[in-house]
Amino acid sequence: MELPPEVGDAFDVFVNGIAQQRGSDFDQVGRALVFRRELAGEGRLGFWRWLSLFLGVAGTYRKNDTVDVVYSDGGRRTVVTLRP
Repeated sequence: MELPPEVGDAFDVFVNGIAQQRGSDFDQVGRALVFRRELAGEGRLGFWRWLSLFLGVAGTYRKNDTVDVVYSDGGRRTVVTLRP
């Protein structure tokens, strides 16, 4: 997962709101973050899944990880959310 160009060298990483540690939870290779565990995105909803949501029959209970990168931008802390 690539870091946006505005993110400098100093930043914090959170997966689903939980702080991640460089070297134990993820590694940085160039401008990419490589996580040691698999992260999942929910993906597109098919017609039947969308219809069941619309009718209130079922919800979405799929795994949907989010990665938040917190960095300093001109003295102000800024958050960018990345999707796996």
